[in-house]
Amino acid sequence: MKVSNEEALEASIKQVVLEVDGKKDEISQKDEKKKMPQLINDIRSMMRSIGDGEISISAYDTAWVAIVKNMDGDSPQFPSSIHWIIQNQLSDGSWGDEAFFLVQDRMINTLACIIALKSWNIHEDEQEKGLSFIRENWWRLENEELDDWMLGGFEIIFPRLLEMAVDLGLDVHCDEYALRDVFAKRDQKLARIPKDLLHNAHTSLLFSLEGMQDVDWKRILKLRCPDGSIMSCPASTAYALMQTGDNKCLEFLDGIIKKFNGGAPTFYPIDLFEHLWLVDRLVRLGISTYFTSEIKECLEYVYRYWSDKGLFCTSDVPFRDIDDTAMGFRLLRLHGYHVSPRALKQFEMDGEFFCFARESNKSLTCAFSLYRACQVAFLGEDDLQRAEIFSHQFLHDRRDSHNLKDKWLIAKDLSGEVGYALDMPWKASLPRIETRMYLEQYGGSNDVWIAKVLYRMYLINNDILLQAAKADFSSFQRMCRLELHGIKKWSKWKNLEMYGVSPKSVLQAYFLAASSIFEPNRATERLGWARTAVLAEAVSSHFRRSTSPDSTREGFKFHVTNTCSGAKGSAESSLLHALHEHISFLSFDDASSDNLCESWKQWIVTWTSRDCQGNAALLLVRAIEICSRRHGCLTDQKLDLYKYSWLEHLTSSICRKVCTQAQDRQSTENAGDSNHQVDLEMKELARCVLKGDSGISEPTRHTFLHVVKSFYYVAHCSPETVDSHISKVIFEDVI
Repeated sequence: MKVSNEEALEASIKQVVLEVDGKKDEISQKDEKKKMPQLINDIRSMMRSIGDGEISISAYDTAWVAIVKNMDGDSPQFPSSIHWIIQNQLSDGSWGDEAFFLVQDRMINTLACIIALKSWNIHEDEQEKGLSFIRENWWRLENEELDDWMLGGFEIIFPRLLEMAVDLGLDVHCDEYALRDVFAKRDQKLARIPKDLLHNAHTSLLFSLEGMQDVDWKRILKLRCPDGSIMSCPASTAYALMQTGDNKCLEFLDGIIKKFNGGAPTFYPIDLFEHLWLVDRLVRLGISTYFTSEIKECLEYVYRYWSDKGLFCTSDVPFRDIDDTAMGFRLLRLHGYHVSPRALKQFEMDGEFFCFARESNKSLTCAFSLYRACQVAFLGEDDLQRAEIFSHQFLHDRRDSHNLKDKWLIAKDLSGEVGYALDMPWKASLPRIETRMYLEQYGGSNDVWIAKVLYRMYLINNDILLQAAKADFSSFQRMCRLELHGIKKWSKWKNLEMYGVSPKSVLQAYFLAASSIFEPNRATERLGWARTAVLAEAVSSHFRRSTSPDSTREGFKFHVTNTCSGAKGSAESSLLHALHEHISFLSFDDASSDNLCESWKQWIVTWTSRDCQGNAALLLVRAIEICSRRHGCLTDQKLDLYKYSWLEHLTSSICRKVCTQAQDRQSTENAGDSNHQVDLEMKELARCVLKGDSGISEPTRHTFLHVVKSFYYVAHCSPETVDSHISKVIFEDVI
């Protein structure tokens, strides 16, 4: 009775486990196995309870709500907001983000809270503590580099708060010199946006409505969102309520204050942003496979709001930005949804792309999101090509000038994220390499977002995600070391070094397979890929060393045929014997054995000393598909068979071209034409794999993509880079 692939694999792993890990590591594995399910359950619970956004409370917005008078005008409409302010003053007398000190954040939150308390002439001690903080920190405004991390609308809102403070008789020791640039930027920003535009359309200026004067409120109220808010901003909505007494504004604020127990966030709801960025983090951290159904629900939710006009962070605001649109486009396309790049075209003007109209300075993370979105372009999507050229140049220039701070996000290692994206395009980026790098770049709960104030997104930037990702990757590394130990023993046992297979080439073959197909339950596919690659190298080396390669190749093909059909006389060669055993190991029935045998014959027939990589890629695809038992599962429809053949053609053509380019690195002749052709074919391959309308299963389509990207990776990277990645992914422990 034939032993199954899974049973054979399990037996081989059990045989070497004590040799590799030892007793101590065995204990740590047991501890981690107990810990991992709990982390996964915690994350799953968070995702199933996802709603309109888990966001921190803004002292600034809460202060504006606290200023609102009730209908009688003699007491606060929201007394719980006053209570929140008193309960959340920091030890130094300020309000704001306690863990990250940004002087603008502390000053604007603190001044707003002082104004709220002074408006009701209450809590004088808390007022004085706040004023002391402001007086002692004026100098920081002058010294801080405002262009790097400037709060959104700060140049409009802060001058308005100062005017309000003076009107209330507060002594804030205003330093005109320190604020000169702030007032100048207010004048510049207001000059760019005509008042008619403010009143006629949803512009970014509405986010700072409380800083505006001479407002036509009848026209502004026509721009309310369906939930009654002004751009989902509690501060702007509170100001509108003060000026108009509008009942819909009141209802919006009442709901916010009840939900957040007296506090108010800087935006709410922020549902689309949370859904998108959470999925992005799970994918990049390498743990998305644990949450397939939850991710599908998230993306289904986003897709309900997708249109050619794009997306915004919240579903309730008729406003769009390139950041949310680009992230939505990329994730939806990667997960098989039909989305058009027309949504990004509206953010283009005069050859440049912007986050939203009339922005004063461009955002690094918006260009980063745009660049990543353009990586999954299909053939003929010229708008994305222009966007890719622009965003790549923008990111490249910012990196060259060492200017990698962003106006929307303070992250642990944004420069590392941008650097990886520039150096390792999507078509060359293997999943486990990206995850290993991102584990060092992701800041967990320490990452801070920037709007009118600093704020936190508790699901997106979460230490539980990081703990789960590190535990998962550590388990993956242990699995890799076990499997690598086994495949090295196999190579040595089969004496493949005699045929030119070095230990380093065995390591690289396994690394490429494991970096692409990394799930624990896909060991058979992973090892089938690696062993096939190693044997193909051995056979190629055998042919190259022959004084008569053509006759050697013909003889080898004959013996492969006889071996695969059970003939004995020619199976004495150790290389043929290794190939025979390999085919037997991967096959699960006679049909799969015949298919794999035929794949090897086709590869041998088309082999040349210089141009063998295209068919080697197809050999890997077929081996992986046979290991997975998907091979031969296509329907008999001619359309499906034609599209399968088209996938094979693209795979062979791309891998052949990139390998030829790698061999001819020193020669630049015709390199441009060849690169262009590869780019076109990669875009067509992306369409065939991601569009999902061919009748070919998603795992099979992605097998083609995995193999092509592995070939592209090797051609794209220097040997030193590959060695560094191997060390990172397999051998360097995640800390």
